[in-house]
Amino acid sequence: MTNNLLAGGGVPNTITNPIFKGSIFDAMISTEDGGYIFFGTVIPNLVGLIFVAGVVVFIFTFLIGAFSYIISGGDKTKVEGAKGRITSALIGIVLLLSSFLIIQLVETFFKIDILTIDIGPLVIQ
Repeated sequence: MTNNLLAGGGVPNTITNPIFKGSIFDAMISTEDGGYIFFGTVIPNLVGLIFVAGVVVFIFTFLIGAFSYIISGGDKTKVEGAKGRITSALIGIVLLLSSFLIIQLVETFFKIDILTIDIGPLVIQ
């Protein structure tokens, strides 16, 4: 008896992803460099995603703080709240850039490419 869980019938044998160029499980457990292939694609993608999300959060937090400062109308509590939001955004972007610098230093000392994302013919550095 077959197990038809999907509309097309049958259970798929492998999980595929275009980033991993084949089966995810093959990339993890294939021959001698399976772990390198898996982590060589997952870690750069996660680091890049975290940096992009951090920059987006910084932009929105900074803009909301600036807008709050503009519309505060001289109210002390609103001005202090807006200044606090802007300060938090600036501290966040400094921490994000510092972590980028640390990752660059790790790449230089250990000669690894953490921030290079290789998706088929597209290479993002």
